[in-house]
Amino acid sequence: MALNTSAESPLPVGEVSRLIGGWIDRLGAVWVEGQITQLSRRPGAGVVFLTLRDPSHDISVGVTCYRQVFDAVADVVSEGARVVVLAKPEWYAPRGQLSLRAAEIRPVGVGELLARLEQLKKTLAREGLFAPERKKPLPFLPQLVGLVCGRASAAERDVLENARHRWPAVRFEVRNVAVQGVHAVPQVVQAVKELDGIEDVDVIIVARGGGSVEDLLPFSDEQLIRTVSQCRTPVVSAIGHEPDNPLLDHVADLRASTPTDAAKKVVPDVGEEYERVRLLRDRARRCVAALVEREERGLAHALARPSIQDPHRMIDERADHVADLLDRGRRCLRHQLDRADSELTHTHARVVALSPAATLKRGYAVLQKADGHAVRDPGEVEAGEALRARVSEGDFSVRVDT
Repeated sequence: MALNTSAESPLPVGEVSRLIGGWIDRLGAVWVEGQITQLSRRPGAGVVFLTLRDPSHDISVGVTCYRQVFDAVADVVSEGARVVVLAKPEWYAPRGQLSLRAAEIRPVGVGELLARLEQLKKTLAREGLFAPERKKPLPFLPQLVGLVCGRASAAERDVLENARHRWPAVRFEVRNVAVQGVHAVPQVVQAVKELDGIEDVDVIIVARGGGSVEDLLPFSDEQLIRTVSQCRTPVVSAIGHEPDNPLLDHVADLRASTPTDAAKKVVPDVGEEYERVRLLRDRARRCVAALVEREERGLAHALARPSIQDPHRMIDERADHVADLLDRGRRCLRHQLDRADSELTHTHARVVALSPAATLKRGYAVLQKADGHAVRDPGEVEAGEALRARVSEGDFSVRVDT
């Protein structure tokens, strides 16, 4: 419940601590899981002191238990072990310190850990974090490689030496972190975030040598898996040996069986690339030579054709034929013109023979009235009417007598 306090009426520290202790005392016993980071068993002491840490977060809490409680699991529990504790929260008012009073301690077995990892794997898979379409392709030739590994570890040496042997010009941005124990997860997560934030880093390798299932647990941590899934930079997982399969292998963009294999997959071999360039150059040279040779053969074949060697031969062979056709055309045209001329003459003669002028030349005359109409019937004229008489050589006036 909220307290009514002010700057004029504050609560003493002891009262605040007492109230906090009262609230905590109301809490019942809870089962807590964590990793033992510190263990203090003083000879003759009836109480054992532990520090229990959350492997995924930078949070720890002190645990106390009676010696007989710890002795029940002393043979299988040591620093670094994961345990499940049934404890009741306690508040030590004089120092304002929270701790857990353990009534039972159970070690977490490998089988149980593997079952939890399998369940986490299914959960993350349903969210799509392992989907193939999320995988980013690695650059062909990375200029700067980020490396997350243990300090002075064999994994670091294997990656650096093999990568520089394959491509001497490659550069590394190394982050040395704890690769097992309670500090591994936050340090690896921080290192991956730092390298992902560097613009020049083209690919990130997370490497560690082999180890037991417990040693490799940090690389199956949910926080680390989600961090890698959000990286913009391709991530290569090189954890342990071939049989090892932490969850990081599934979310990474590429899985390498060993740190040495990671160096081989991330950095190309300069000797192999030189050989590939040589083979491609030889293939290109052969293709160009074959193309030139084929074109030369085609050109020689074209030059060997009679039409190219003697281009006027065809014209000369066709010249007489063209002349014959020209003469034939002239004869045909002349014949057509002669026949047309003859037909025109005959037609002209018929037209002349049938024309009124020819009739007039034979002595006939045409009588026309004043309006120009020809007289065809005597009844058409009257006595004394003036007419025009048209003859072959001209016309003259006549008058009708009766």
